[in-house]
Amino acid sequence: MIIVGLVLILIAILSSIKKNSGTRFISTKLGIPAGIIGVLTMIYASYSSDLVKYNSQIEQVSIGNKLKVKGEVNATKVISPIDKDSVDCRILTMGVYPESNKNDIWVLVRPSDDRYYPQSDHTNTSYKRDGEWQVVVRFGGDLGEVYDLIVYEANSDASSFFTSTIEQWKEADDYPGLKLKEIPTGVKQVDKIKVYTRKNCRGVF
Repeated sequence: MIIVGLVLILIAILSSIKKNSGTRFISTKLGIPAGIIGVLTMIYASYSSDLVKYNSQIEQVSIGNKLKVKGEVNATKVISPIDKDSVDCRILTMGVYPESNKNDIWVLVRPSDDRYYPQSDHTNTSYKRDGEWQVVVRFGGDLGEVYDLIVYEANSDASSFFTSTIEQWKEADDYPGLKLKEIPTGVKQVDKIKVYTRKNCRGVF
């Protein structure tokens, strides 16, 4: 449809060009309608494309309260949200890490069902750069439900396990969570806080 739109717009452009003899390459009676239809076709094709569909689905996330970091960072930890914070259904979780840390950072949430849910955005692992990390965390419980938000450092094997687990859940459209015994051995818990949902998030995702 985009190609058809481009062809129609090209016809409209040609209808505006005159030859040396004064005649036009294409009649304006054909060119003007072709141009209008071409523009409308391009707009429709753009809004029905995967790119626009993807952009329309970008999540709107909120940011919670944030701790101020003073001095040298010598441990990986979460700085937003803060412990006992009330959070929205989607929140950008942020933290810091020592520059010497080369492991991936994963956030897992544990709601009242006592299952563990690894969190990811389009990069799967938390985004790390210049001593700071962040990842979108999603909550799907009732208003006021308590969650443990747990930060792990993970080696490559553990990180691959979390990534493949999320991919399998997405493919099946089923998110059963992980039991404690299913958490891979190549992880190290480095921080944990409790948060509460300030809205009813059940069924949001």
